[in-house]
Amino acid sequence: MSIAENHPAQIPDQRNWVERIPAPYWIGGVILLIIPSFASNFVMYQIFGWTFILGMIALSLMFLGGYGGMVSLAQMTFAGLAGYLVAIFGDSAISEISMGMPWWLTIPLALLLTVIFATAIGWLAVRTEGIYTIMITLAIAAAFFYFTRQNYDLFNGFQGFNGVFPPELFGVDWRSPRAFYYMSLFFAVLSYASVLYISRAPFGLALQGVRDNPRRMAALGYNVTAHRVAAYALAAIPAGVGGILLTWQSAQISPGTVGIQAAIDILVIAVIGGLSHPIGAFLGAFIYVLLKTFAIDVLIALGLSGERFQLLVGLGFLIIVLFSTDGLLGLWKRLKESRNKDPLTGRDSGAPL
Repeated sequence: MSIAENHPAQIPDQRNWVERIPAPYWIGGVILLIIPSFASNFVMYQIFGWTFILGMIALSLMFLGGYGGMVSLAQMTFAGLAGYLVAIFGDSAISEISMGMPWWLTIPLALLLTVIFATAIGWLAVRTEGIYTIMITLAIAAAFFYFTRQNYDLFNGFQGFNGVFPPELFGVDWRSPRAFYYMSLFFAVLSYASVLYISRAPFGLALQGVRDNPRRMAALGYNVTAHRVAAYALAAIPAGVGGILLTWQSAQISPGTVGIQAAIDILVIAVIGGLSHPIGAFLGAFIYVLLKTFAIDVLIALGLSGERFQLLVGLGFLIIVLFSTDGLLGLWKRLKESRNKDPLTGRDSGAPL
């Protein structure tokens, strides 16, 4: 038998892009599109809107941690900076500071400055590894928090900015529950698809190679530092978009938005969902929002003090991490593997004997 017969050429996939998208994606997309037809304003605005926003910020951490092997606690800082810049360059109730620039100039400028800031932070952080990277990004998050709280000329101190609303394009009030739901869903899907595409593009594959073996990648001619810094810059985009949406959702931004607890919450969200796939960021955000929203009601129903709602959030985090090293995605993978095993032999039912 010839070598060609042993190794037949792969037939290129002739399906169009619609056919290549798995069925679960279409089912999930249809469900997300029809949710406003039966969900309340609270569910659309507070539950799903907040989930999409936190998911985008956690997605930036997932991109760095899952594909780049770099755990950053500065992603909420990038999101907060974008939110602050929209309030400073655009309109707010603090007219003494806000410049009143048009939205089509304010938003790109805010994102551009956020990317530049993240690039500078990345250039500093990638020169460390492990716990030192975490400590540097945590120090940056803490420094930004105290700077915004103490600076009144630019960031208006501890009061921050209020009255920050999205522009009314096409005659639509984008802060209304239904409109804000679809707007946040659109940017969440765009961010998710972008990260998924980049992860399979040459840059994403090289970044994963840098994560697994930086010395070998350097020997092959790849600039390890440049790839890591570029990852920080790219990760700042979904974080910045999420920060702008978060500012529009609450119509305000203050130092509390970029506090240490907020930075840690993004890490918790990413770990709960799982760092192996972009969908994990949104799964973790959904679980976090549910716990954050209904934990007080659950505690009161159990006869406990509602002030200890963080206890349920922490317990949920511990339970998931205890049973899985990759959050909810790890639990799902273990469940699929257990269903494929033969109950008698314990071997994979599809594996050869």
